[in-house]
Amino acid sequence: MKLAIIIASDPMNGPKGALQSVFYALTLASEYKMKGDEVVIFFNGIGTRWQTEFSKVSHPAHALYNSVRDVVLGVSYGGADVFRAKDGVESRGASLKTDYAPVGMLDSSDLRRYLGDEWSTVVF
Repeated sequence: MKLAIIIASDPMNGPKGALQSVFYALTLASEYKMKGDEVVIFFNGIGTRWQTEFSKVSHPAHALYNSVRDVVLGVSYGGADVFRAKDGVESRGASLKTDYAPVGMLDSSDLRRYLGDEWSTVVF
């Protein structure tokens, strides 16, 4: 099985609901990883702000994030730039993706490959 998880929730907007969503996303990634399935996580749009949150040792998802950090495909450069998250992304060592630039927008990642028949895709 192949699963692409896209995290696009805002950690600053309604933190309880957003935290619940990110816990679901990271837990699902952990389950796929432990079963030996192919899984990738991508942070898009305002979801790029999570990188700063996960860097805090006191954050409730800190350990869970670190357990699946190796399956993080990357972070949208455009999202990180627009939502002022680039410093947090760079401090975590996550890859800023710039392989696709929608018309009139900053570079982002080409997620199309994860929407094909071989992949299941969920957005949190």
